[in-house]
Amino acid sequence: MAIFEMEKGKAKRIRLSEFKLEKDLQRLIEDNIETIFDCHLIATEFSTGNIHSGRIDTLAISEDFNPVIIEYKKVASSDLINQSLYYLHWIKDHKGDFQIAANKALNKEVEVDWSDIRVICLAPEYKKYDLHAVQVMGANIELWQYKLYGNGILSIDEVYRRTSPVSHQDYEDFNGKNPVMVEAGKKAALTRKTATYTLEGHYENLDASMLELFNAIRDYIVSLDSSIQETPKKHYVAYKTSQNFACLQAYKRKITLYLKLNPDEIQPLPDQARDVRNIGHFGTGEFELTVKNMNDFEKTKYLINEAFKNIGG
Repeated sequence: MAIFEMEKGKAKRIRLSEFKLEKDLQRLIEDNIETIFDCHLIATEFSTGNIHSGRIDTLAISEDFNPVIIEYKKVASSDLINQSLYYLHWIKDHKGDFQIAANKALNKEVEVDWSDIRVICLAPEYKKYDLHAVQVMGANIELWQYKLYGNGILSIDEVYRRTSPVSHQDYEDFNGKNPVMVEAGKKAALTRKTATYTLEGHYENLDASMLELFNAIRDYIVSLDSSIQETPKKHYVAYKTSQNFACLQAYKRKITLYLKLNPDEIQPLPDQARDVRNIGHFGTGEFELTVKNMNDFEKTKYLINEAFKNIGG
């Protein structure tokens, strides 16, 4: 992708640059991790102990309180995916270590959401073999590609993210367990619903008359861009690209949206909206929007689009 700088109607091509050291890339991401990935930094170069003898480049926790592992490469390398898979399995077996580190970093007791563990690989490019590998693995490994330009512009684009949830049994399958036992475990997991949250769980909160409104809002949000991910959580449904821009919470007779908008920049506030910067709530975003019918939705749907643009689309 070519980047041009416009000056007095003239286009000037911006040359690609590069980081001198891999550590420079890591330091930049960690210093700006809330802006780029909307995560809280837990630790840098986190040791996995003497037995595993590894160091996780960046350990973080997402805005949805999911564990996050970030690994970097300054050049294209398949080792990046192998390392990431190694650390993904390590953290699944060492939840207590992550819990202690998160509590210490955030200076409070953290309720970690283990239904999803994000592993972010960040490199300047990936080979077709890398893309095939993560697809076959089925693990929750995200591939992100960065480019550094000569005028100080950094672009980060998502290359691959798994779109369907992977259960604990899927990981066992990958690890070479008995396929008969794996299949039995998958069927048992369907009745427990402990690994992932579903949209059906949120439908249960709604009156039948609100279901149409719920789905209309969902359809509008995901239609904004093909990159938008819909992720059911315990208390809400998150809509995100690199970070959440809207969270939808279903009640019996209303839908509440939390949007990534600065309430000070939306003046006057619509009747259905309020500033919740100092009010505790589930979901991420400081701008609350209450929708009770299609008329409410039509009058305020533009705010959802503004929230999407606010995080850079």
